[in-house]
Amino acid sequence: MKLLNGLVKKDQMIGGNVTDKKISAILYTDGSQECERIRMLLKSLGGEYLEYELGVHFSDRQFRAEFGKDAEYPQITINHEHIGSLKETLQYFQNREII
Repeated sequence: MKLLNGLVKKDQMIGGNVTDKKISAILYTDGSQECERIRMLLKSLGGEYLEYELGVHFSDRQFRAEFGKDAEYPQITINHEHIGSLKETLQYFQNREII
């Protein structure tokens, strides 16, 4: 797994842990524009991530079984916590003053 670097301010709290540690992220993508946007955001924040791609690493059926029939691409997990879609991830970062 690759790690996100530089996404948080030193001593900022996420999930009850001091975040002067690196954040790990996993992306589940389908090649859509939203997937490219989260990649670009993570890169602009100095981040790295592990990416699983539809048709290469999983099927749409597996995706729906894991995240629900109404789930949108991409789905993002940070520090073993499922955050959700691009919109939910942007809100997560904004709430923590990362962006």
